[in-house]
Amino acid sequence: MPNRALVTGITGQDGSYLAELLLDKGYEVHGIIRRASTFNTRRIEHLYQDPHEEHARLHLHYSDLTDGQGLTNVILDTEPDEIYNLGAQSHVRVSFDNPLYTQDVTGAGALRVLEAARQLNKHKDVRVYQASSSEMFGDAPAPQSESTPFQPRSPYACAKVFAFHQTVNYREAYGLFATNGILFNHESPRRGETFVTRKVTRAATRIAAGLQDRLYMGNLDAKRDWGYAKDYVKAMWLMLQHHEPDDFVVATNETHTIRELLDVAFARVNLDWNDYVEIDKRYFRPTEVPVLLGDCSKAATALNWTPETSFRELVEIMVDSDMKLAAREQQLPLSAEES
Repeated sequence: MPNRALVTGITGQDGSYLAELLLDKGYEVHGIIRRASTFNTRRIEHLYQDPHEEHARLHLHYSDLTDGQGLTNVILDTEPDEIYNLGAQSHVRVSFDNPLYTQDVTGAGALRVLEAARQLNKHKDVRVYQASSSEMFGDAPAPQSESTPFQPRSPYACAKVFAFHQTVNYREAYGLFATNGILFNHESPRRGETFVTRKVTRAATRIAAGLQDRLYMGNLDAKRDWGYAKDYVKAMWLMLQHHEPDDFVVATNETHTIRELLDVAFARVNLDWNDYVEIDKRYFRPTEVPVLLGDCSKAATALNWTPETSFRELVEIMVDSDMKLAAREQQLPLSAEES
């Protein structure tokens, strides 16, 4: 029997890359998706096949991190060997507008997964990965490691701190193999377009293609530790293969400003971002996190994991992908309203 994994948030950036990795390793993969009036499986469509086919290894189940009974039913019915809780309301700026929803999905949702896993663990060993976040560190002095005290600066970060401590609590109280991956910012061509990296690469390519005139930004001086999501899901998997559950920072050990992001992205399309970017105060957070810089030496030593993709390579991968998307946009026929 192949190993069986259950992934919440499988339709997201990380979930899709993780599903690819697990399928390549021979896993049977189960994913949880929310019911919606439109299809939201674009990132995993290339992996999906008819679940009634004899050898199908990717199976999707309808549930939601706010639905405790539904989550429990899926986890107890599928009996996974590994659970990866990647689902969340994960946009920091949005969490200020929707703090209660963010806490319910990102914080209490993780607790619902842990409680269902605890019930399963009574008769079958299960390992749980909780997607923690560098945002938990807030404005703690850099570099930030596993021993750095949390100083959350947003409702999202507070919800992630709650989920982190519940994961540790279930590990210590119930002997559950539960581990936190404290991932610093990680990006890819599959990143949502409201996140700053993808917002920049989409704008740069659309401006170069004549599809967009301006890019409106917030704080350009914020410093972030940006890595490639495809590298980071390998660290998630390695954590659940470790001989004991533990908590690990996953980062690149270097930081870059949003100005540097703009430099690399616009240079890739032979433009000067200063000619196209305007500052809009609406994009500033009520409380800013000036610097996030991770120290992943523990993961390097214990898991033999290090990032494989540089900051410049990452941004150029994203720009090149979005250039193809902009080219397709140029070829789309005008709608009746536009013609």
